[in-house]
Amino acid sequence: MVTSDPPPCRSRPYGGGAFDWLPDGSALVYASVDGGLWLQPVTGAPPRRVVEHGPASAPAVSPDGSRVAYVVDTHHVAVASLDIDGGWPVLVSSGADFCLDPTWSPDGHQVVWQEWDVPAMPWDASRIAARHADGSGQVVVLAGGDDVAVSQPRFACDGTLGYLSDATGWSNVWAVRPRREDQRVLCDDAHEHGGPTWGAGARTFAWSPDGASVAFCRNEGGFGSLQVLDRASGEVVELGRGVHGGLSWAGTALVAVRSGARTPTEVVVYSGPGLGSRQALAQGPLAGLGAAGLGEPEVVSWTAEDGVEVPGRLYRPGAAVLGDPPPLIAWVHGGPTAQMEVVCNPRVAYWVDRGWAVLVPDHRGSTGHGRAFTQAMAGRWGELDTADVAAGLRAAVAWGWGDPRRLVAMGASAGGFTVLNLLAGHPDLCAAGVDLYGVADLLELDETTHRFEAHYLHSLVGPLPGAAEAYRERSPVRRAGTITAPLLILHGSDDKVVPVSQSHAVAERVRAAGGQVELHVYEGEGHGWGRPETVIDELGRTESFLRRHVLRWRAP
Repeated sequence: MVTSDPPPCRSRPYGGGAFDWLPDGSALVYASVDGGLWLQPVTGAPPRRVVEHGPASAPAVSPDGSRVAYVVDTHHVAVASLDIDGGWPVLVSSGADFCLDPTWSPDGHQVVWQEWDVPAMPWDASRIAARHADGSGQVVVLAGGDDVAVSQPRFACDGTLGYLSDATGWSNVWAVRPRREDQRVLCDDAHEHGGPTWGAGARTFAWSPDGASVAFCRNEGGFGSLQVLDRASGEVVELGRGVHGGLSWAGTALVAVRSGARTPTEVVVYSGPGLGSRQALAQGPLAGLGAAGLGEPEVVSWTAEDGVEVPGRLYRPGAAVLGDPPPLIAWVHGGPTAQMEVVCNPRVAYWVDRGWAVLVPDHRGSTGHGRAFTQAMAGRWGELDTADVAAGLRAAVAWGWGDPRRLVAMGASAGGFTVLNLLAGHPDLCAAGVDLYGVADLLELDETTHRFEAHYLHSLVGPLPGAAEAYRERSPVRRAGTITAPLLILHGSDDKVVPVSQSHAVAERVRAAGGQVELHVYEGEGHGWGRPETVIDELGRTESFLRRHVLRWRAP
């Protein structure tokens, strides 16, 4: 049953944290497209506006259901709280440039949140801060600081605050009592328990209702598992494989969103003795794709020119319908602070089913391999990512993963940036390239991108004006004239992150130099596709392009 009326729900640019339930489940508070917060009863009664000002997001309802804390983004980003039945809001945070994910202490007296200051991004340096919910007293920093990234503050019933921290070099679950000196890692693990903070509402760990255990997601080189730690004994038990998220533990049931290479996204519940029974409550629209058979990828790695080991995953086609070795796509993830985890990916399935091998490189700067690997990108974007992917393609040739005459580089956003630089800097390596709304002009991006990423290039390339020459040298638009491989560019007309003008500029320079380029702009689409027909067109248009420019080659 649809219970909400306009205005519809909204979330921040990268999604998440759009609503929270009242403790008794009678209603939810959600962030709307008009910028305010609305309370929607589950009975279907008309919604009531709770917060007038905004834009407001990431609502968190107090344990007794009387107040809501939220993030407000006006002249600066802050945490505020308000009586849910009306009244004047109280500013809780103070001084930080960005705030995210407010949560309440079990007694309802404190609000806790994640915060950070520019030019750092939240995965560079961030803090867990707290203050009395009525705005009295001072803001107290409970965890994090310089050179430490923290996220996802969440209380156990006994008042212990859990959060993720990479202070050990890996983003693990930590806990802290009211005194800062009591903070400690709950599970010291050489694997990540959560990803970078690209948006609100991530839930990759959850306390048990009695606080005796904590469930957490584990990233194992892009593969995933769900684990449970017993706080008293320190014993860790694996509940299931697959990439999990959205954890919620209530009563005797642990609910999660789960996916894997063979499993479409589904909502699952773990219950019974030791939470050993798993049941799927709902599956996404691609239920049944698993039967078509997208296999698990192989874990692979290769050595970069400077001797660093670069990890990745390789999907092999089930049959050599296009030759052996097959044509190969190097699929470069976006971010670049991100990773393409092993989940059900219809795009990968599309190409593997048609006889292509797909290599997923985790170039330096990727997440999932520890803080040092992610931070290795600092000041080197446009260099290390390009070099690591080029080394991966050469390894693919050396080890027979792909046909040397039928290698393709493909990527979106930051991945498109790497693809363009790869084609310009290594003109003989790829038979073609596919750039989906990729970054092409770093100086223009620094001037036009939205507030969350306004200082991102400071860490990826360097502060301006001192690093201006690096911005120019690493901008693909400046090197587009050297691209000789056929290039397909797809972009949305309404992209607010990377303006479509950047793709137009690349196409013009490639054409002026005599290269082959096809540019298609999807009207009304933004930074990524929101309409199924656009995805269908992207796949068909790309396949036609690669048939014309790549599949005419055959291995001898």
